[in-house]
Amino acid sequence: MATFLYKLGRLSFRRRRYVALLWVLLLGGIGYASSAAPAPPADSFSMPGTDSQKAFDLLDERFPAASAEGATARVVIRAPEGEKITDPAAKAGVNQLVAALGKGPQVAGVADPYKANAVSKDGTTAYASVTYKVISTELTDKTHDALTDATDKTRAEGFTVETGGDAVQAEQEMGGSAELIGIAVSAVVLVITFGSLIAAGLPLLTAIIGVGIGVSGIAALGSVLNLSGTTSTLAMMIGLAVGIDYALFIVSRYRAEIAEGREPEEAAGRAAGTAGSAVVFAGLTVIVALAGLSVVNIPMLTKMGLAAAATVAIAVLIALTMIPALLGFAGKRALRRKDRKNLKSRADSKDGKDRGLTKPGASHGTTDAESTKPNLGTRWARLVLRRPVTVLLIGVLGLGAVAVPATSLELGLPDEGASAPDTTQRKAYDLLSESFGAGFNGPLMVTVDTGGTKDAAAAAKTVGTSLAKVDGVAAVTPASVNPAGDTAIITVVPTTGPSDHRTEELVRTIRSKASGLEADTKSDVLVTGQTAMTIDFSQTLDDALLPYLGLVVGLAFLLLMLVFRSVLVPLKAALGFLLSVAAALGAVVAVFQWGWLADVVGVDQPGPIMSMMPIFMIGVVFGLAMDYEVFLVTRMREAYVHGARPAEAVVTGFKHGGRVVGAAAVIMISVFSGFIMENDDMIKMMGFGLAIAVFFDAFVVRMAIVPAVLALLGKSAWWLPRWLDKLLPNMDVEGEKLHKSLAPSSSRAAEDEGRDKDEEERELEPVRG
Repeated sequence: MATFLYKLGRLSFRRRRYVALLWVLLLGGIGYASSAAPAPPADSFSMPGTDSQKAFDLLDERFPAASAEGATARVVIRAPEGEKITDPAAKAGVNQLVAALGKGPQVAGVADPYKANAVSKDGTTAYASVTYKVISTELTDKTHDALTDATDKTRAEGFTVETGGDAVQAEQEMGGSAELIGIAVSAVVLVITFGSLIAAGLPLLTAIIGVGIGVSGIAALGSVLNLSGTTSTLAMMIGLAVGIDYALFIVSRYRAEIAEGREPEEAAGRAAGTAGSAVVFAGLTVIVALAGLSVVNIPMLTKMGLAAAATVAIAVLIALTMIPALLGFAGKRALRRKDRKNLKSRADSKDGKDRGLTKPGASHGTTDAESTKPNLGTRWARLVLRRPVTVLLIGVLGLGAVAVPATSLELGLPDEGASAPDTTQRKAYDLLSESFGAGFNGPLMVTVDTGGTKDAAAAAKTVGTSLAKVDGVAAVTPASVNPAGDTAIITVVPTTGPSDHRTEELVRTIRSKASGLEADTKSDVLVTGQTAMTIDFSQTLDDALLPYLGLVVGLAFLLLMLVFRSVLVPLKAALGFLLSVAAALGAVVAVFQWGWLADVVGVDQPGPIMSMMPIFMIGVVFGLAMDYEVFLVTRMREAYVHGARPAEAVVTGFKHGGRVVGAAAVIMISVFSGFIMENDDMIKMMGFGLAIAVFFDAFVVRMAIVPAVLALLGKSAWWLPRWLDKLLPNMDVEGEKLHKSLAPSSSRAAEDEGRDKDEEERELEPVRG
């Protein structure tokens, strides 16, 4: 692979104008196609095979006018202080509000609170349920404005009016600037790392082009592949992060090759052949992790995962082709001005003697002064090699302590009770809980289907009478029967709120009684509603967690075995990943569930962790964690294969890869941290979880635990059974074949002789670390 990528890099360098033009034309063409394509479909959340989804599908078929999946709004009205909502004057005001709500665009119907028994026992509060013909993402601005105007007018008359439900437009404070914050911080880190505006600009430029192509492609194919507008959220987040990182590694290797005295074209080819090989396998691990979300069997997650995986593939292709092409334009200007001067003076004084193939284990320093002065990565690696047990214990115990809160993890989907206290959704939630009971914020819908017979009313009455006696049920409303008379809907109000675990137990109890009720009434009884959908969603994710983890870790283990030709290194990588994910989940629980540092992060209301968070973090973080494993350990493997001792290989890996991996991690953390500033709790939690996971994995696991383990394993770290070594194809990620093919015969013979001597010394002298 290294030889092929070497040739590809040189070809892209020589044909840089055509390569750059091709990518620009591709961006423009896909951008034009996305602008001309029909609007992407709205989000459609479904969970095939679950009871709640079956019930929703049944209601869509039997109650088309009821808009079972349509958006809803709950308008809560409280009378002025000292008055009753049933007073004639207050009643007139409520009736005017109901009439105004019914005239709004896209409204399917409004339930009169006086006819629907939606008045509190103390007579102070009532609520009107508004049902829309379309789902929430298809509501127009005129619809939102009509709802706001109606409630504002009633509020101006002295009533307390608050609105909840998915029809209410959520306020966004950031306005989509999270990506800009990540890019800005990334630019600063790149400038500090490279000391050159040109070198810093290349990763940013290619990452933006890659994300632009990916997101535009999603928009262009949205109507064809049924990809909603939010499908691109994950693609943008991941594509931007890995796009910068992949380009960063190739540019960094190019600068190292130039510093050794090679011509720019040769340096670009070698950078693509060595660092590019690591990019390919790192990208494959991310693609496997994202595409693996398909096993969860939730179409929305499947589409998000596949779209993000495609964007990562584009980032890999751009890094392998467009980066060498742009380096062709930059040439030696990708180096710092100081390094260019040192390189020129060194070339003049040594008359080009430094040009040519690097000897086994030789350093890639930029200047003679730098070669004698160890950098931070070298000093850190030597420290770890001196105290591997201490570093390992501190790292493992520290992450283990952070992971402790994960043992009390409570999963759920955020409801309006977790909204900020000053939002109308939260105020409506609190008014309903106070006046009617917590269960009114999450009623259950029970469908009774008689299978074509017209006795649904009688069957529903039997079911309703039985459910009213169940512990945890506050009320059961009379059944609504469809015109055909074969299907009925019963609303069951729990005594507990939608996120309460007792509500989940109630749903299970009702479903367990369903089989007996079905036998008595000769009908199908299903439980649905937003609360039941949330419970089924969490259960679906729980059931898919272990199969998904096994699939992702298993496939990535095989990929890493191909990369490192080792059994213990991939095993160590997988175990380190599990440790970092556990610690990240512990931090998420401590902040978002327990409320630690909630004010700092901006958590208004601690509550259950989003159900998809564990599986989402496993998928995304595993791919990103393997990035750092591949980039850092590949350099160690390269040094080991070229003759370095195990301990020397660890130092070499950190000398040339530590700073770059650290910069890549900081960039990725900054990209994810930008999303913490979003007002959306789900995006905030995702951004925090990914940022803290990358921090733990990059700086604790990969920078501390990995070298400590390699130091303790010594040569055993690179052990591979002979039969397996013959069975696995040699991908030549470390570029050994490439170096041999480029070396003159005399140099190759000397190199082989030197390696033989090193092998003899290693056999005679035990190697620590």
